[in-house]
Amino acid sequence: MRLAATIVYVADVTAAVKFYADAFGLEPGFADPSGTYATLQSPGATLAFAAPENAPSAERATDPPAGFEVWIEADDVPSAYWRALEVGAADVHGPETKPWGQTVAYVKDPNGVLVEIGSPV
Repeated sequence: MRLAATIVYVADVTAAVKFYADAFGLEPGFADPSGTYATLQSPGATLAFAAPENAPSAERATDPPAGFEVWIEADDVPSAYWRALEVGAADVHGPETKPWGQTVAYVKDPNGVLVEIGSPV
C-alpha cells in the first residue's frame, strides 16, 4: 500500500488549484471535466481538491479539519511565504528558524486550511 494523495474538500476546486499553483508552483495533474475534482503534483506527493458533493457526507465535507495542515517544502521559505500572501493567503506566522535548524512559516489558504511552508528537514 501507499499514501496516494491528501484530498481537501473545497467549495471551488478550480480556485483552490489556481491558488496552490500560483502560490507554490505545484503542477496541475488530473482534473475532472465537471470541475468537482482535481489534483496538483509535486515530486513524491499529490494534493487533491474535491467539491463537497463528492464526500460521503456532503454537509460535513467543508467543516474545518482539526489538527491538519498542508506542508509545502521550500528552499526559500521567506520568498514562498510572501508569494502566498500576494496571491491570497492569510498570514498566520512569518518565517522563523526552529531550534533544529528548519525555517518555517504559516499561512491559511483561501479556504482556511493551515499551510506550513518549511525548508527541508
